[in-house]
Amino acid sequence: MGKVLGIICEYNPFHNGHLYHLEQSKRLTGSNYTVAIMSGNFTQRGSTAIVDKWSRAEMALRSGIDLVIELPLLYSISSAENFADGAIRILDNLKVVDYLSFGAETSDIDILTEISEILYKEPKAYKTLLANELKKGLSFPKARENALLSYLDNNNKYSNILSSPNNILGIEYMKALKKYKSNIKPVSIARFEAGYNDTNYSGNIASATAIRNIIKNGGFNILRNLLPSSSFNILIDNVKQGHIIPDLSVFERQIIYNLRKMSVEEIGNLPDVSEGLEFSIKKAANSCNTLLEFLNIIKSKRYTSTRLQRILLYTLLEITKKDINLSKKVTPYARVLGLNKRGKFLISEIAKANPKLEIITSVKRFLDNSTNKNLNTLLEKDIFSTNVYTIGYDFDSCNNLDFTKKIVTI
Repeated sequence: MGKVLGIICEYNPFHNGHLYHLEQSKRLTGSNYTVAIMSGNFTQRGSTAIVDKWSRAEMALRSGIDLVIELPLLYSISSAENFADGAIRILDNLKVVDYLSFGAETSDIDILTEISEILYKEPKAYKTLLANELKKGLSFPKARENALLSYLDNNNKYSNILSSPNNILGIEYMKALKKYKSNIKPVSIARFEAGYNDTNYSGNIASATAIRNIIKNGGFNILRNLLPSSSFNILIDNVKQGHIIPDLSVFERQIIYNLRKMSVEEIGNLPDVSEGLEFSIKKAANSCNTLLEFLNIIKSKRYTSTRLQRILLYTLLEITKKDINLSKKVTPYARVLGLNKRGKFLISEIAKANPKLEIITSVKRFLDNSTNKNLNTLLEKDIFSTNVYTIGYDFDSCNNLDFTKKIVTI
């Protein structure tokens, strides 16, 4: 059947940089088919997707992806480690994927392999260094970066690698591939021009962060040069329908209300809340009206902004530590969001290669027939999150889209 390329993504939204990565990945691997594991309506950085998951699936399909599978919510809004772990488990369980390609600040796969090996095996000397860094009150990402630099003993070679977010995510993918003894071969494509969180743009390339800022400011004409035409048209359709969700601030009243209603114990049961942070969160929620004000009160060197935003997202979506622990134990399903003719062929090949894999093409049919409580819980979280997401629409807010929206077919 030829080679199959896997990509883990958010496509928030699908832009020219994504198109460059996709085309380079296909060329480098010689793949005949491409499957994307894509986040749903909320993202790993603790925010909202700019448009819904079906719109973003269509953007991907019209730009060269053959099959789009949703990364369940409990992975897509989790830490980089759990995000990568869930996505790799799905890709590996498809049993047809030959390559995983990710965008990174470096294309030196050997360096990323070396670091992922350390994080996977966790040598005693490294663990001691990490514990010492955490005692300094640093955030976990910074403590880990310092510990790795000390362990590797070559700041010049590794410092830029360990401070770059896409490199770190790529390392987590490779660590997960080792964990599951996967035969999928990782490939790194160096990012072209725009950085991960770069708010500037040049020519026809910009980061998703810059594009979302342009959308917030209404600069839609600029977007014609930064997005494939199909992505631009889908985005503009969503603008006309009032279905743009720029960021988590759309839900700030609901979030602050939930935090004020919750007890300190309930806040302490949110994922990523530890070391007494629940008391600071409760105090801040009782004295502010906006999320920006809340984050300014809470932020410190111990807690990254991304971690704090994820906590706010957990508050909105009623996610507990028990839910995240469940996601680490269960083998996730493969829920199809969209496909083309080649994607249909891929689905049939996947079903043959792994008959035990739960492939969801109808949410209602799956819930009616499934006796797996863990998978049902995973899917119910996806459904609830979509129902919350559409509350943010300017108008025409529909409930239960996961039941009524058809698979996007190109």
